[in-house]
Amino acid sequence: VQLVESGGGLVQAGGSLRLSCAASGRTFSTYAVGWFRQAPGKGRELIAAISRSGDNSYYTDSVKGRFTISRDNGKNTGFLQMNTLKPEDTAVYYCAATWVSNRIVVVTTPQYDYWGRGTQVTVSS
Repeated sequence: VQLVESGGGLVQAGGSLRLSCAASGRTFSTYAVGWFRQAPGKGRELIAAISRSGDNSYYTDSVKGRFTISRDNGKNTGFLQMNTLKPEDTAVYYCAATWVSNRIVVVTTPQYDYWGRGTQVTVSS
């Protein structure tokens, strides 16, 4: 499956952005999806993940209550709604996918097989 992120940009603190992850090449509904970010000088971290059906999700503590992960399998697209953005959210954001046989949420980075190229999110103070 090929993944392409979009929706990044420059926003002021307190603002919102909605990232999209367009998938092609395979049956998107059989893939669990995760959103990762990598800030300058830091490692890549998983911030949110969603099951293939969309009924289970995971958030890292730093984004709970501010970010919402979702997906539209009919449109082969995943989303990350980001609200109340903070300067520390500045990073390159990546979506990733891995084929799964059930409704699990995948929370370990090595399990993700397919990655997009990322989209830059910059939050100014």
